Amino acid sequence: MRYEIMGPVRVIHEEDQVNINAQKVATLLAVLLVRSNQVVTVDQLITEIWGDEPPRRVTAALHVYVSQIRKFLKRSGREDGPVLTRPHGYMLCLGSDVLDLRIFDELVGEGREGFRSRNFEAATRSFEEALGLCRGPLLGGACRGPILYGYQTWFNEVRLECMEMLIDARLALGRHRELVSDLYRLGTEHPLRETFHRQLMLALHRSDRQADALQVYQRARRTLNDELGLEPGRALQEMQHAILTADHRLVLPDCAPQL
Repeated sequence: MRYEIMGPVRVIHEEDQVNINAQKVATLLAVLLVRSNQVVTVDQLITEIWGDEPPRRVTAALHVYVSQIRKFLKRSGREDGPVLTRPHGYMLCLGSDVLDLRIFDELVGEGREGFRSRNFEAATRSFEEALGLCRGPLLGGACRGPILYGYQTWFNEVRLECMEMLIDARLALGRHRELVSDLYRLGTEHPLRETFHRQLMLALHRSDRQADALQVYQRARRTLNDELGLEPGRALQEMQHAILTADHRLVLPDCAPQL
């Protein structure tokens, strides 16, 4: 069985793929999966599902949702059922089942290792495969409690880091021209993320567009100043200086294919 929570919650068993559309049931399953193989207390589950406004018979309602998940997972081919009752709460035993979040984490780790060893092609493959698992925000972004909110915050940050390292790997492989349009979009979507501006400046510089690269710096500087009252960080300032002085370190290494 395969569980997927990197987007709308769904369960895949053999040829069957089922989306969990009931919001509270999906929330309960998502919490148990995020904390798989760990006990989640009844109080924690109530907070995740109902926030600060639980119904009057909230414990009974929770039992109903747990029962629904157990029946659903049993229908999906589990004889014993992965959701166990434990003192003070419940636990989902992952066992040999697959969770997309764990695959994502492993792929990102492989990508980092490939990047550190300068195996940029392998790093690119790992990061691309990891990002291919991302289908959207968990529960449509409606995370009420600290467990799922913390997961979503972590996931958003790791996804952006993965995108940044993927772009760095592609730049090292000489794919700067094909990155320009994506980096303009990413810089617009994440205007305070200086890495995307730096990468765009480098891609433009290597595409013989020095003037455009310097304009990117000025726009980023204005945004940071207007939004936060800050000057660009050291990396962005060094990129501007390197372009102005035609620093040879910006030139693509001979081992990488030019586009």
